[in-house]
Amino acid sequence: MSTPPGDAPGPEPAGVRRRPEQLLLAFMGELMVAGGTGPLPASVLIAVLGELGVGQAATRAALSRMAARHLLAPVRVGRTVSYGLTPESARVLEEARGRVFDDDPFAPHGSGWTLVSFSVPERRRDVRHRVRAQLAWAGFGLLRDGLWIAPGEVDVAQALGGVQDDGPDDGPLDDGELELLAFRAHEVPGFSAARSVRTAWRLEAMRARHEQFQDRWADRAPDVDHALRDVTALVADWLDLLRAVPRLPAEHLSPDWPAARSVGTFRRLHAALAGPAQADLARRLTA
Repeated sequence: MSTPPGDAPGPEPAGVRRRPEQLLLAFMGELMVAGGTGPLPASVLIAVLGELGVGQAATRAALSRMAARHLLAPVRVGRTVSYGLTPESARVLEEARGRVFDDDPFAPHGSGWTLVSFSVPERRRDVRHRVRAQLAWAGFGLLRDGLWIAPGEVDVAQALGGVQDDGPDDGPLDDGELELLAFRAHEVPGFSAARSVRTAWRLEAMRARHEQFQDRWADRAPDVDHALRDVTALVADWLDLLRAVPRLPAEHLSPDWPAARSVGTFRRLHAALAGPAQADLARRLTA
């Protein structure tokens, strides 16, 4: 995959591959939602992803797909096409930032457990996929057929915001098509939830995801000369880790659980790169 002259990809472990959509969402959450930047020319987005090894054609295709899914709003001025956020993507990215910068993004909020069961018609597979994806992002694991569980007190209405009304692929749902049941539960003394935790979440796989993030970033010194490139990759990898590893109670984890090290790594690098990245983007927009 090609990169702009003079902008070689940063040093990465072998085999690192990030999807263009993943990088674009990270960039937009960091620079457009947090930074308040309006629509950006496609050329700027292509250049940033090019520095991360994504070819121009792949970035253009990703932008088109995201516009078709109403995640981006294209704006044409003459021969220049820019892309801005839609109300839906702005809402989703703002909510995601709440967890990205949570004081402890891997610790549950509140006590006990939240359980959810849902049912949709077979013909609405788009909705089923979206509900599952949003439950997973909110920290739910599949306990057994049709029953999802998350530690703590999860705001289910917020977790599933937009599913009913925001236009999935086959159009909004009719009344009664999505049936949801949500309730709180507490562990009964003498009946440990440890087995449920192991059933719903693959803890060793989650440990491996933490270690993968640290392998990429823990020993990396901030490169302010390539801050825009690196903060995009950093936030993309952090969001990927947050999707893969939910909030789990410390009592069900080993003492050497790596979450605190991952949080420290992210905060150190983000603090060093965020300001220079904003400045870099401002320079590119005025060049």
